[in-house]
Amino acid sequence: MSAAMLFRGKKFAPLMWTQFFGALNDNVLKNALIVLLAFKGIELWDLKSESLVTLATLVFILPFFLFSALAGQVADKFEKSKLIRIIKIAEILIMVLAGIGFYFGAYSVMFFVLFLMGLHSTFFGPVKYSALPELVAVEQLTSANAYVEVGTFIAILIGTIAGGHLISIQGGELYVIGALLLVSVFGYLTSRSIPSIRIAAPDLELRLNPIPPTISSIKAASKNKTVFNSILGISWFWFLGAVILSLLPTITTKILNGNEHIVTVFLAVFTIGIAVGAVVCEKLSFERVEIGLVPFGSLGMSVFLIDLALVLSGWNPAEVKVGIGEFLEVAGSNRILVDLFCVAVFGGVFTVPLYTLIQQRSDRTHRSRVIGANNIMNALFMVIGSGLLMLFLQMKMSISLILLIYSTFNFLIAVYIYSLVPEFTLRFLAWILAHCLYRLKSKGQEQIPHEGAAILVCNHVSFVDWLILAAAIKRPVRFVMYYKFAGLPLLKYLMRQAGVIPIAGKTEDSRIFDQAFVKIEECLNQGDLLCIFPEGGLTKNGEIQGFKKGIEHILAKNPVPVVPMALNGLWGSVFSHKGAKAMTKLPRRIWFPVELVVGQAVAPELATAEALEAKVKALAV
Repeated sequence: MSAAMLFRGKKFAPLMWTQFFGALNDNVLKNALIVLLAFKGIELWDLKSESLVTLATLVFILPFFLFSALAGQVADKFEKSKLIRIIKIAEILIMVLAGIGFYFGAYSVMFFVLFLMGLHSTFFGPVKYSALPELVAVEQLTSANAYVEVGTFIAILIGTIAGGHLISIQGGELYVIGALLLVSVFGYLTSRSIPSIRIAAPDLELRLNPIPPTISSIKAASKNKTVFNSILGISWFWFLGAVILSLLPTITTKILNGNEHIVTVFLAVFTIGIAVGAVVCEKLSFERVEIGLVPFGSLGMSVFLIDLALVLSGWNPAEVKVGIGEFLEVAGSNRILVDLFCVAVFGGVFTVPLYTLIQQRSDRTHRSRVIGANNIMNALFMVIGSGLLMLFLQMKMSISLILLIYSTFNFLIAVYIYSLVPEFTLRFLAWILAHCLYRLKSKGQEQIPHEGAAILVCNHVSFVDWLILAAAIKRPVRFVMYYKFAGLPLLKYLMRQAGVIPIAGKTEDSRIFDQAFVKIEECLNQGDLLCIFPEGGLTKNGEIQGFKKGIEHILAKNPVPVVPMALNGLWGSVFSHKGAKAMTKLPRRIWFPVELVVGQAVAPELATAEALEAKVKALAV
């Protein structure tokens, strides 16, 4: 889905621009304050500047931990467009207070303003993310999230540069004050164009005590294992991100002996990287929630964090303070910039599918509270990460050692999450197979119902047909496959993790046969997509074999639409029987074209084995 198609509509663009101006204001404020603290030697409450920078991050995220549960309740109970306008009016008032703090150099007031802006973002987050699925179609959701992320990080980039630059010039406080007020007014004006959104849970009773709703929000999120572990994944990213962003001023001053302009460039590179990662993720997702990209993201972050630690460990600081020009002339400077950029790119690839997955798979009536739970967990992880960083700094650990510790944490946490939710690993393998070993295209996917139960029937060419289909079809699919396939070493593990339903002929093994039909009925009663291969085995000659009557037996008890499909291009691959038994020969080539062709759905009363066989043959080439 192109950006032009999204922005052409009147629903998405106003929310996008409102988010843009809010993120812009956050970062003008935060970076202006951080530059003051880091480079003017400010000390407050017996804390030195580097500790105050970390404290500023903690103060900003504290409201997320305290009030996200309430924010989720409010977003579910009230009309979202009105809530957004109220939040934007509050932002204008907060910016007036920020202006007073900057003008009089009242740093205690500025920390209070940071808390208020964190509170503002706490209430805006659940409204924003729960509104997106209401404003765009399902197939646009990944694109919408990607472009929101791009817009957000462009705003962060502009705000970071503007905040650092404006505060560093003579009389810069006045320019910062003017920018904060002007941007907050623009945010309110764009919010007025956001259309009305239906209320999710109008009868919900608000609970002001933060502890019970916090617990209930986390419980609501944890009911769906995939959603909850997606929340953990996003929270881990913010754990890591808070640490990296907090370390950038310290890296600049203590290791590179650089000025504030180098910090601004680092922040710019990091934010551009996340925006690029979001766009890359959108392009590689092919209009679906592609959680197979999540492992790519986590592995990439670890690799480039390790390299950043290595280059910093051997850095010889300049004898005098340097600017960006002098820094770029030093050998290894480009490597630092590339490492920061790549960590951020892989971070964007990591987070976009997780945000989209939470929106898509959480119940509409609880979506805002689930997103509130996500914000709570994000804040908790960021507090732990920042607190741990302050401890490491107090222990006089080197920056390189700290980065190595966090990159190791990142790798171990990633492995743990993927072991808990095999769907991530399975989709990772399916994505590699479909887009690296093969060149997968599809035609007619609009014929597959967006929701509700349906049966997909397809020809059976190779042992990896089901993985190719899992990568191509936008909805999650359960597969029914011959039970002996599950005995093959690698496929056995993958099929078990994917919830494949093994089946046998009734005369071959009546127990497996009966169990399969019980599981099939459960699957369709839950409104899931079910895919079967009615040939009952792999083709031996490349031609479609006769369809078995099992499909008719399923439809007799579960009359649902049947969608015929054909996989073209897999005959001759290492996983097919052409030339030799499957998986016993070397591949002739890689990245050759494979196409999934989807036909029109057939009503259950017309879906005989013979009729479906004819339709699949007509789709095959």
